Amino acid sequence: YPVESGGGSVQAGGTMTVSCKVDAWDFRSVCLAWFRQAPGKAREGVLAIDTDGSVKYADSVKDRFTLSRDNGGKTAYLQMNSLKSEDTAMYYCAADRPFSCTYRDAGQYSYWGQGTQVSVSQ
Repeated sequence: YPVESGGGSVQAGGTMTVSCKVDAWDFRSVCLAWFRQAPGKAREGVLAIDTDGSVKYADSVKDRFTLSRDNGGKTAYLQMNSLKSEDTAMYYCAADRPFSCTYRDAGQYSYWGQGTQVSVSQ
């Protein structure tokens, strides 16, 4: 199962990196996606990284967030730049071998981390 780490608090405009380690899989064959959920709001897909390293981004984070993977370290890194208060949420990493590696369909992912909180203050 994925294990997230690296969340915390940051001021608006700042940068934060969170990571997702998936230790029990053939990591190279796994699609990884990040979802987030703010209090009182529905879960939102944010980004997904495919086995070839290609990334799909939601419009809400495009040009601010980047996602990369280290296959040797079995870890994906989500770097969040120019953070806004509306980015405040619990961030979840999901892993699987879905038909389509996308952030748009959470139902494709069977394995989820426990989440890491990201809080952005004004």
